[in-house]
Amino acid sequence: MLCHAKITAHDDSSSWAVLIHGLFGSADNLNLLAKTLSSNINVIQIDLPDHGKSPHTTEFNFNTYCDMIIDTLHHYQIKTAHFVGHSLGGKMTMHIALTYPEIVTSLVIADIAPVSYPHRHQTVLHALASVDLTTITNRNEVKHHLDNLLNDEGTSQFLLKSLYKNEHNHWAWRFNHSLLARDYDKLIQWPKLSKQYSGPTLFIKGQASDYIIAEYQPIILALFPHATSKIMNGTGHWLHAQKPVVFNRIVENFIAALIQ
Repeated sequence: MLCHAKITAHDDSSSWAVLIHGLFGSADNLNLLAKTLSSNINVIQIDLPDHGKSPHTTEFNFNTYCDMIIDTLHHYQIKTAHFVGHSLGGKMTMHIALTYPEIVTSLVIADIAPVSYPHRHQTVLHALASVDLTTITNRNEVKHHLDNLLNDEGTSQFLLKSLYKNEHNHWAWRFNHSLLARDYDKLIQWPKLSKQYSGPTLFIKGQASDYIIAEYQPIILALFPHATSKIMNGTGHWLHAQKPVVFNRIVENFIAALIQ
C-alpha cells in the first residue's frame, strides 16, 4: 500500500524534502513549510497511514508505517531526500533514518525524541470517542462538543481539519480513530534499534514543551551522533503552527546549507 502524498516539484535534478505530520494530523499541517521549501527544492508531503487520505491499516506498527512511506517514495522515484517530521511523524522519520539510512540525506525532527512516552492524549481520545458522528448535522455541533470537553479551541480546530463527509454523505474522521485509540500504547513506544544514523540531524524543541528534555540528550546522541539542536522561544509542542515563520526559516536554512 502507498501513502497519499502531495507533491510540489521543479525538476529531476533538484533535491527532495519529505514532510511528515504528527498524530491525528495530515499532510496539510505542513503546507506553509512546503511552500517555503518549494521555492528551491522539490517537496513531497505525506499523509501517515491511518491519517488524511492514506489507506487505513489493521494494526499500528512502526515497520509497516515506515515501509509504506518508503514504498511511496519509490513509487515517485525519489531515491534520497531531506526528511522533516513533527511528533509522531518525527518518530517515523527517525525510524526510517535508522533502518534505511541510504535514503536519508538529512533529518529535521520537530519536538520529539527517540524514547517511549507516557500517555498524553487520554482527554483527546475520550473526546473523540464521545462524538457520535451518526447523529450530528453540521460541523459546528462537533466543534461545540469538543470545545466543552477539551477546553482548548486550538486542539478542537486541529481535530476538525480531519472531519469530512465521505462518499455516502456521512460525517467521518479521516484518521483511523478506532485503530489509533486501540493501539495507542504501541505508537507512544519507541522500538529498540541498535543502529545509528550518522548524517546531519537537527532537533527543534519548543521552549515550553517537555517532549524533549535534558535527560534525553544521551539517548539522542547515541542514535544520532551528529545531532544538533535549536530551541524555539515562545512555543510548545505545536511549534510549527505557533511560530511558522521562525520554524520554516530554521528548517530552510538547515537544508540550504547542505545543498549549496
